[in-house]
Amino acid sequence: MSKIVDRTLDFLELFAKEKRPLSLSDIAQLLSIPISSCHDVVQAMQVRGYLYEIAPRAGYYPTLRLHALGKEIGDNDPVLMRTEILLRSLRDTLDESVSLLKVSGLNARYLLVFEPTHPLRILVKVGDSVRSLYGTSAGKALLANLDDRALGAFLASAKLVPLTRNTIKSATALRRDLDLGRKRGWYLNREESLDGVTTISVPFKWNTSVYIVTIAGPSSRMDQKLEIAAGLLIDVCHRLEMQSAVA
Repeated sequence: MSKIVDRTLDFLELFAKEKRPLSLSDIAQLLSIPISSCHDVVQAMQVRGYLYEIAPRAGYYPTLRLHALGKEIGDNDPVLMRTEILLRSLRDTLDESVSLLKVSGLNARYLLVFEPTHPLRILVKVGDSVRSLYGTSAGKALLANLDDRALGAFLASAKLVPLTRNTIKSATALRRDLDLGRKRGWYLNREESLDGVTTISVPFKWNTSVYIVTIAGPSSRMDQKLEIAAGLLIDVCHRLEMQSAVA
């Protein structure tokens, strides 16, 4: 069953990547699966109204039903409904990328991303996972919220492979950086995961779940407004956490 679900999602992601009608042979070749398997998925998606044939032998393409369904789901997402106004306002004030992540174990996944007006911007996609736990500000915010035992286990086993010349390379240095982040209330990634990129993150909790808000931008812009951005970010996360108390 898991394979069937994965294959269906592969189909949808393939159309998003290729941006063109695809024949059964195209799909089979691009996904490296048998044409018979392609036919089963295509038939099911056609019956349910998610796929249509452009013309005989002209290939298949998704209908707008998926878009409409996604919009309906997104418009009623309880988390996004509670965060969108504040995070959009934060983006407008700073004109840098602002994103919301949800923590699950040792992973954090992007739920919402607001992009700036600048052509030079930091791009992440909704649904992606945080790139690194030790090299990003969101990853550090995640680690700082682990209990002592879980954090100790991570630090004992993690291989801190350098992503840039500024990446923290030892467990001792990483622990010090996490302690500093806890004291000031925000976590910093200054060109530790990508050259020329600075990000800051602050976690907040709704009930027992941990969420993270991240501001990201080129270091040339972020360095000029780092303290202001951190203050605004702390305030936004405090206000979001207070929503949980009154909900």
